[in-house]
Amino acid sequence: MQFLPEGFALPPLPYLLALAVGIGVVAVGVTRRDLAVGQRHVVALVPWILAGSGVHALYVVDALPPLVRPLGGTPAVYATMAVLAGGVWLVADATAQNVPRVLAMSGVTAFVPTYGSGIAVGLSRGTFAPFWSGVALLASLAVGAVAWVLLSRAVPRVDHTGWVGVVALVSHAVDAVSTAVGVDILGFGERTPLSRYIIEFAADLPTAGVIGSGWLFVLVKLVLVSGVVVLFADLMEEEPREGAALLGFVAAVGLGPGAHNLLLFAIA
Repeated sequence: MQFLPEGFALPPLPYLLALAVGIGVVAVGVTRRDLAVGQRHVVALVPWILAGSGVHALYVVDALPPLVRPLGGTPAVYATMAVLAGGVWLVADATAQNVPRVLAMSGVTAFVPTYGSGIAVGLSRGTFAPFWSGVALLASLAVGAVAWVLLSRAVPRVDHTGWVGVVALVSHAVDAVSTAVGVDILGFGERTPLSRYIIEFAADLPTAGVIGSGWLFVLVKLVLVSGVVVLFADLMEEEPREGAALLGFVAAVGLGPGAHNLLLFAIA
């Protein structure tokens, strides 16, 4: 049974060593400075996550310059963005700046040209078609918002997770809905094995001819992330720093692939 996503491959040794050193330096800096981590910090990292998703989309369509291409694959892109964002965070903290603002602004500075480059690639190749990406985005936001309202009413203590909980839930809604649109409408495949098995199972159900095969993946995703948010609710109240950091990671593993899907569908 396959466990790793298709396309998962380590970069060449020089890049791997550079990333390892970068991660090590950032980890040491974070440990020594004992960085504050709050909800504003986690939300401020959203543009960095989007930038990483854009880099990986450019990698998939073979539009990255050869020198940086090895940094755009899976899992190298995660380490690359962690080093860059972590470095900015450390510098901002060391210079007593408004860390969330610096993180957000620098992330936007990375995100905008990355997505702009993706759109330019799609336009130059004649493949730019953003309609279904726009539909998926709007549907994702609606589904995520409804899911959050229902969850907060059913389990009021999830309010302790604040905006980080909202971002986590909506992020996974973006991943789930965009995947469903990609599979059922655009003919894309799913690279993550477990997700693919869920979609294939749904494809064998009698409902497949009516509502497609992606609906079950959306449902499973939302149930799982809702459960995670509920589990983190008490931790966020008792240990806000640890809770925000961990729930922020949960959000990242949903938003990154989801945003990647949206850009890829528009330019591939």
